[in-house]
Order: sequence, then structure tokens, then C-alpha cells
Amino acid sequence: MPAFLLRLAWSALFALSSIAISLGIGMLGYHHFESLPWIDAYADASMILSGMGPLHQLTTTPGKIFAGTYALFSGLAFITITGLLFGPIIHRFFHKLHLADEEDGQRNAKKNRNSS
Repeated sequence: MPAFLLRLAWSALFALSSIAISLGIGMLGYHHFESLPWIDAYADASMILSGMGPLHQLTTTPGKIFAGTYALFSGLAFITITGLLFGPIIHRFFHKLHLADEEDGQRNAKKNRNSS
């Protein structure tokens, strides 16, 4: 398997794991703080995690604090997971453009010294 596909698979696996863990945290919080049944906790957590907003009216102060904190966390998780998914693709794109980094420049300088 080419290195690119392996990197892409690992990134996708890590991103999906991050989504599952984030969803689990949300479900536990809604179930604990708002006493929602598991299916309703799943629905609310998935809606917040996807940026859509909660389905149920929050009734407790701890539940409202959790929902606000979870919403902030979810926004950052979305940005991070997007970076994880697209990181290998952007990395490959930069290599296709031959954008050199500092290490490439050092390697090229060594090659030039050794060839002369």
C-alpha cells in the first residue's frame, strides 16, 4: 500500500475515533445532567457536534453549563478533525507542487556539495 494511502487511512481512523469519543462525551453529559434517555442524549449530542443545535429544552443549570461547554468543545473538535482528514491530502498537494521545506533545502545543498 502506498505511503499516502496509509497516511490517509490512519488520519481517517483517528478522525472517526475522535468523533466517536466526542459523541460519547456529549451523550454522557446529556444523560447525566439533563436525565435524557440514551437515544435523546445521542440525538442532542450529535446535533451539537454537527453544529445544528440542541433538540430538547434544557431545564437544569448544570445541563445548560454542560451544553455551552460542549458546544465550544464541538466547534474546536470540528476544526481539528477537519485538519486531520485533509492534512495528508494537503501534504501530498504541496509535494506535487514541489514546495520545499527546510529539510529539503538542506538535503539539496548536501547533494550539490557531494556532486562537485
